Amino acid sequence: MNDLYSIGDVAGRTGLSVSAIRFYADEGLVPPTRLTEGGFRQYDVHAIARLELVRTLRELGAGLDGIRQVLAADTTLPELAVTHLRLVEKELRRFRARRAVLRTIVRQRTTTDQVSLMHKLVSMSDDERDRLVTRFWDFVTEGLDVDPGYVEALRSRRPELPEEPSAEQLEAWIELAEIVQDKEFRTAMRDSLHRAFGTGRGRLMATPEMMARAERREKLFREARAAQQAGVPADSPQARDIAERMVADAAEFTAAMTGEQDPDRARRSVTEFGRAAQQSSRLPGLAKLLTRYAGLVATINGTPRPDPDEAAAVREWMAAALAQP
Repeated sequence: MNDLYSIGDVAGRTGLSVSAIRFYADEGLVPPTRLTEGGFRQYDVHAIARLELVRTLRELGAGLDGIRQVLAADTTLPELAVTHLRLVEKELRRFRARRAVLRTIVRQRTTTDQVSLMHKLVSMSDDERDRLVTRFWDFVTEGLDVDPGYVEALRSRRPELPEEPSAEQLEAWIELAEIVQDKEFRTAMRDSLHRAFGTGRGRLMATPEMMARAERREKLFREARAAQQAGVPADSPQARDIAERMVADAAEFTAAMTGEQDPDRARRSVTEFGRAAQQSSRLPGLAKLLTRYAGLVATINGTPRPDPDEAAAVREWMAAALAQP
């Protein structure tokens, strides 16, 4: 097919301006197929197809040199796409970071100094973020007289921002980075830990044996939650079995802590499991800050946030199971 089209027709077909088509010709990207005796440029369908490719690549942000290499077959189109994809993804990460900062500015009464700080926080490398959180835990656990394994468990509660975080994860990181550097929060966390583990019972709670017992208790609760959410009836043998195992485990836990056997107390601890979480969300001061920290870490890491209502529903399910004759 040897049809030739004027530069005006080509502009209409490709969506490029006449000046852009002339520019690409002058740059040697897509020269005209022929010139008329009057010096007017004409293009055949092959040249038009090349112009459409140039337009597409330019819209994707490709540079003239890269396009020239593709058209000259020095670089394949997939190779150019791979190179450019890396650049686009880098720009996307920058735009996500900027959006997170702007959203935080809109949500908070942000000062000029805080804007600079927020931009710095979202631009941190993985190592810089890790050092920031490490300094926080170094401060709050300094001098804590408990088993080293417990301190290590505390220090493991840290955020891990993914390579391509969402805007929500970036906003959560900005907020978390601000509170772990806040003197009031850091001091309150440290004082609370030292008070809680400054007693004999507190130190006992932090021993490897009690930590293992707490993990077993949490595992049982997760089993109960999975069954409740799967729709297992509370009056079923399965529900009763899970609830009774929770009671037995709670009795062993209490006996290990106090040296006393109290089955009734153990049963109450199971049926009231989760109430403390509900109440802590309404408490002022440190409890609210601790819940805030855990929630932010969960958002950053992409894990479920603590849900007091969910825990209450599981507690009620187990209470109903235990109430069956």
